[in-house]
Amino acid sequence: MKMIPRLIQTEAIETAHQFRSVCIIGPRQSGKTTLSRLVFGNKPYVNLENPTVETELRANTEDFLKRLTKGAILDEVQRVPEVFRFLQEILDKTTQRGKFILTGSNNFLLQERIAQSLAGRIGYLELLPLSYAELVNAKMAYNNIHQHIITGGYPEIWQQKLNPAKWMSSYVLTYVQRDVRLLRNISNLGAFSRFVYLCANYAGQILNKDALAKSSGVDSKTINSWLSVMESSYLIYLLQPYYNNLNKRIVKSPKLYFYDTGLLCYLLGITSVKSLTINPKYGALFENWMISEIRKNRCNQGISGGMYYFRDSMGNELDLILEKQDETYAIEIKSGKKFNREMLAGISYWLKYNKNGSGILIHGADQGFQANDPVSILGWKEVGEI
Repeated sequence: MKMIPRLIQTEAIETAHQFRSVCIIGPRQSGKTTLSRLVFGNKPYVNLENPTVETELRANTEDFLKRLTKGAILDEVQRVPEVFRFLQEILDKTTQRGKFILTGSNNFLLQERIAQSLAGRIGYLELLPLSYAELVNAKMAYNNIHQHIITGGYPEIWQQKLNPAKWMSSYVLTYVQRDVRLLRNISNLGAFSRFVYLCANYAGQILNKDALAKSSGVDSKTINSWLSVMESSYLIYLLQPYYNNLNKRIVKSPKLYFYDTGLLCYLLGITSVKSLTINPKYGALFENWMISEIRKNRCNQGISGGMYYFRDSMGNELDLILEKQDETYAIEIKSGKKFNREMLAGISYWLKYNKNGSGILIHGADQGFQANDPVSILGWKEVGEI
């Protein structure tokens, strides 16, 4: 099985040099265990999803951890929350950097525990599914965007050349049956499962919780709880609106995206390139892939935040406002391969009020070109340059 190098490795090493502990979070099956064992392979590996290990650790957490004198990799650590209280004492007594490496796929549980016990002692890394740049480096990337959208980025699919739809079927079942139970006491798993599929139809749209509640047959409080579950387990990403300047009435609801378009395609019943290209949601899927790629690239560099969308009450909008190195970029995403100047309408509006800003259009062609000084035209293969 081919090992695919991860671009976050450098950031992982630097973070371990800065903090006494490192927490690697991200969706299940994104490669957290592989990364931690590759980068920190000199440490003992403790898998807390192993029932025997979990029972032993729960029985006497303090003694178990104190035996790990050189530290350890504690995989899926949120399963044994008692660990955090004892880790605090151990880390307070050491000056060693990167002593414990924690991994977890339930961000809500991890952040809650770490905020209570390990604040200031731990550095965070977010490991998302494989990016296009990582697949290019591994010489595994396809030459067409459609195959990337359908396949998504989960490493096991690429390494073992698996059928994405069949793999996703098992992934969704495992997620609903096991992970959701850890996060929330959801009694009606069937209703929640239908809600996951329903969210796929809203990908790339401004979130309308009332419409979701009506379609799901539950109240708005339940919708908020379920969205929180999906966010915390890295199924969806809520892109927040950009409020700064323009002095206009701004739409304040976030836009909903999936971290992985392979999963999104599965939930929408899209299983082939042909069905993808004729699907009326193709534009939204293309946009989702681009947003998730930019998010992955930033995470791999240790950058969090700085991504927004813009829309005002007059209908002026931009798919992405990106803050990068003290500059702000207005980004429009269009799936069409043939460039026309109408694609720049949102960027042109933005630049009227932001004279020092820059614009980027990403479209469906392989390569782009320079349109005029403040606007760059990029093809889908060049998303790693952003």
